[in-house]
Amino acid sequence: MAQSNSSPPAVQSAAPAASGNAQPGAGAAKSFGAPVHYQPDRFAGRAGTYYQLIWGLDSLSVKWTESGEVVRFSYRVLDPKKAKILNDKKFEPSLIDPQAGVKLVVPSLEKVGQLRQSGTPETGKVYWMAFSNKGRHVKKGDHVDVVIGSFHAQGLVVE
Repeated sequence: MAQSNSSPPAVQSAAPAASGNAQPGAGAAKSFGAPVHYQPDRFAGRAGTYYQLIWGLDSLSVKWTESGEVVRFSYRVLDPKKAKILNDKKFEPSLIDPQAGVKLVVPSLEKVGQLRQSGTPETGKVYWMAFSNKGRHVKKGDHVDVVIGSFHAQGLVVE
């Protein structure tokens, strides 16, 4: 019966932290700086290394615009020779969302042309292309594939 009257161990261990003797950072009561949001790696394991070694790219991203009518694919060039195919106008890019069952294309506007960059790639520069998402079939969080000629990026998450 003597044990049932004592307070639980968790309450006893929390009492010293409430006194002024606790070390800085030991308690959860204080918050230092802005909150940190967990940002997972875009590519698990070897995928990031694959895009760097084979295609000369990194920082691949797919972003949903505020209106939802456009999905933007962007990438940074590390090796212009390997990444040349992505900027080649001979190949029509497509963004495929298997969950929604749609294939998006880069629209071509009358006075502007295709909504993509097509010059010779340069090391360290970020390039982009915009896919028309009319009907808003592709949503944030969807896993999509980007195909440009023989380049295939699979399982990119729409941000």
